[in-house]
Amino acid sequence: MNRLGFIFSTLLVLLALASSTLFVVDQRQFGVVYALGQIKEVITEPGLNFKLPPPFQNVSYIDKRLLTLDSTDNEPVLTAEKQRVVIDWYVRWRISEPTQYIRNVGTNEAAGASQLNRVVRNAFQEEVNKRTVKELLSLKREALMEDVKSEVLAQVRGAKPWGVDVIDVRITRVDYVDAITESVYRRMEAERKRVANELRSTGAAEGEKIRADADRQREVTIANAYRDAQKIKGQGDAEAARIYSEAFGRDAQFAQFYRSLDAYKASFSKKSDVMVVDPSSSDFFKTLRGQAGPAVGTKK
Repeated sequence: MNRLGFIFSTLLVLLALASSTLFVVDQRQFGVVYALGQIKEVITEPGLNFKLPPPFQNVSYIDKRLLTLDSTDNEPVLTAEKQRVVIDWYVRWRISEPTQYIRNVGTNEAAGASQLNRVVRNAFQEEVNKRTVKELLSLKREALMEDVKSEVLAQVRGAKPWGVDVIDVRITRVDYVDAITESVYRRMEAERKRVANELRSTGAAEGEKIRADADRQREVTIANAYRDAQKIKGQGDAEAARIYSEAFGRDAQFAQFYRSLDAYKASFSKKSDVMVVDPSSSDFFKTLRGQAGPAVGTKK
């Protein structure tokens, strides 16, 4: 029984020892083998590998994929005309030489991202200081990004290479600081209001002009119509007078009788009309007296 326990314990120790000497490198990583704190070997190919058990040798892993670094600060940058702008950017980079990276930067990706962020920010400040806001917003921003990339590459490939490749540098946003943005918005709003008021004034003036012209045309039209109506009316009155004169000239007695009837009609236009005349001295009821005899008064 003790022999079986000893064999089992020995197998466990051997298994633990074997597991400490075997490690797997993923295709997305570099495997770095350390021997007493010094880099012994860098494994770039994926697969199963061997090493001495700790503490003689240890292994760590570094990401070999394409990494993205986004800007994290909103510190304003001065342009050539001393305008304060905020720039958002990102960088695409990867670790290409693990040995140089570990010796000159750090043992993980966060160390490289921190130092690269500082270098990129300084490069942007230097390049933006040479350009105006108009150039930052125009096609020249491509040249700006290329210049920043060149400066960053010069830094990471200097006397102490970082062992990294900078693939791309891009600007995602260029904007004024909040205080200037608010001022610009207020100025734009005031300008739009001024234009709107100017258009309203112009429209009101044009409206008054159109209304005045319409009123003038209306008065002219009415005057012309009244003139034509009076002319036609005068012609009609003249023709009527001619016809009356011609008709009355044929029979004077009938003309007198017709005029008397018109006078009676005009005098007794209302039921409340009352006339008091002297029948002996008035010729007004001459026609009636000739038909019905003398009368003192008439009421209708």
